[in-house]
Amino acid sequence: MKNINNIKAKSMEHIYRYIATITLVAVMMFSTTSLFAGNKDRSGQAGATELLINPWARSSGLSNTSTASVSGLEATFINVAGLSHTLGTHAVFNYTNYLNGSGVNIYAFGVAQQLGQGSVLGISVQTVNYGEENITTYAEPDGTLGTFTANNMIIGLSYAKAFSNSIFAGATVKIVNESIFDAAATGVAIDAGIQYVTGEQENIKLGMTLKNVGTNMKFAGDGLTLRSDLSGANSESTTPFSMNHRSEGFELPTTLQIGVGYDFLFEHDCRLSIMANFRSMAFGKDNVGVGLEGSLWNYWMLRAGYTFESGQWDDVYNGEFSNLNVEKGFACGTTIQYPFKNKKSFISIDYSYRMTEHWNGTHCIGAIFNF
Repeated sequence: MKNINNIKAKSMEHIYRYIATITLVAVMMFSTTSLFAGNKDRSGQAGATELLINPWARSSGLSNTSTASVSGLEATFINVAGLSHTLGTHAVFNYTNYLNGSGVNIYAFGVAQQLGQGSVLGISVQTVNYGEENITTYAEPDGTLGTFTANNMIIGLSYAKAFSNSIFAGATVKIVNESIFDAAATGVAIDAGIQYVTGEQENIKLGMTLKNVGTNMKFAGDGLTLRSDLSGANSESTTPFSMNHRSEGFELPTTLQIGVGYDFLFEHDCRLSIMANFRSMAFGKDNVGVGLEGSLWNYWMLRAGYTFESGQWDDVYNGEFSNLNVEKGFACGTTIQYPFKNKKSFISIDYSYRMTEHWNGTHCIGAIFNF
């Protein structure tokens, strides 16, 4: 009976392998037909661009190139399939000083829990705070009515599963909200991803993810209401009335990412990982990136990455302003980690820096507790 069950398990693993391989190859072939093409003519037409900002320190230090190898709760941004590698309870807290000097701050935190049999459930929250601004109206343009704070929030519920030792998949449902004191917009987005691991040492990795597929968003609220008075033709009396303006809906910034990775494994838990990533943008230029990460004894990690977008270092390219991305492409980071004796539990402090076109770069610091 055990032999029959083992045969069935191996057969299912082979089926999963074939499905994963065929899916990855098909998407890679489809994507290469539009390599570097993108949709730059649609730049600026999508909203909710906070969905494109990585709030996590480890993966942002690799310039978002770890599609094939990312793990833990950070995978909910890069490739949710990597969430399935989580062991036990995984909690992450991160703070990002976005475009240092701009006054924009991003806070992100989340918890993932292993459910058994390779299943992991996670929840994450990301908020973007822009600081206080003066309230201005048509009648009061000088901003004497007080202040308000604009906020963006993304709440994600993720589920990932290891179907075998080689195949991992997952999905995230996100609620996106943008608001000020008198207007707000809410939408729903879905991410889905897959990772495939092979090699004698399980050190060859492939990954693919489709992100931010969802409903259009539209602003509504009292801020879109015009209040005025109607005066009679032969009378000094007035009649108050309100008129609601309908705002135009906007799409979400959908992206497709394909990544590969290779780990060089050494003695004493030392590792050197290289990775490459291609990202197809529905509302911008496509880009490619490379990343490098070294780990010494699983206590200290150094990483760097670079993402290239055509013309990003030029002020003008082919007669037009070319850089559509605020980030210049280069990123780096480090991790100090203390693993416990069972090696499944650890505490770490992570930091990353991203070079930007304007302001003074983006800094991110965070902590991970895995137990």
